[in-house]
Amino acid sequence: MRTSLSRRFDWPLLMLVLVLGIFGIVEILKNLENMPDSSAGTTKITSLLPSRDDLRRSAGPIARGSILGSFLGTLPGGGSILSAFASYTVEKRLSKHPERFGKGAIEGVAGPESANNAGAQTSFIPLLTLGLPSHPLMALMMSAMLIQGITPGPNVVTQQPAMFWGIIASMWVGNAMLVVLNLPLVGLWVTMLKIPYRMMLPLIVAFSTIGVFTVSNSSFDLYVLCFFGIIGYAFHKVDCEPAPFLMGFVLGGLLEEYLRRALVFSGGDPLTFVTHPISGSLLLVAVVVLGIVALPSISRKREEIFVEED
Repeated sequence: MRTSLSRRFDWPLLMLVLVLGIFGIVEILKNLENMPDSSAGTTKITSLLPSRDDLRRSAGPIARGSILGSFLGTLPGGGSILSAFASYTVEKRLSKHPERFGKGAIEGVAGPESANNAGAQTSFIPLLTLGLPSHPLMALMMSAMLIQGITPGPNVVTQQPAMFWGIIASMWVGNAMLVVLNLPLVGLWVTMLKIPYRMMLPLIVAFSTIGVFTVSNSSFDLYVLCFFGIIGYAFHKVDCEPAPFLMGFVLGGLLEEYLRRALVFSGGDPLTFVTHPISGSLLLVAVVVLGIVALPSISRKREEIFVEED
């Protein structure tokens, strides 16, 4: 399949179409099943700037959330999302008044948001240093780089210094622009929530299809977009996450290439992945993680069996 599709258009473009299909098109189909209610009212916004007491109470959560997000953001999976939930849990446990959380406690906002921002930025580290996307958004960034002829990896700092330092500078500029745009335009963003979804739906579909078509001006890309949209919707119906599918799609070529290279260096001996300390340790960690993930499901099944026997 990969060879035939590569003849029609670039492989990085296929990854871009895949992302739009299994995430963009699928979200539209999911919302059609349960049409969002856009008629909900909004509360009038008064002061946007935090008070001195708010700054004092949020200083600690911001510092802890930034440290926690910087660490968790480099992990595979939803690093930034995991950071936000972890920060919220930490702040609730450290708080002297945990009952205020969920009722407007500023600590429950400042910490998770700081962790989310830190995790979103540090997720670039494995992409730019190792060429490994840590979550689907970074996989999309990797696809965009490959389309531009840039291969993420250890040499990107020396081969593409303008892009590397440009990304770092954009993080500072982007955060500053968020403050400039959000404060005076927050009323506009709130007003946009009142737009009926039946009007947003055709716009989302139009922008998705136009974006895919204009990359290579090929109608075949639209068929592939619909194809992956159907696959993603099937994943949704069987409660299967599409993110691992995307990660395997992105990293599959790299895994095959380096697998063949390692086997060539070892003379075709597959035990080289176990006998070498680094690769053996990494495989052991992977097996342990899989065991930890599967353990709750195994325990639950054992409990069900014993209950049925009783």
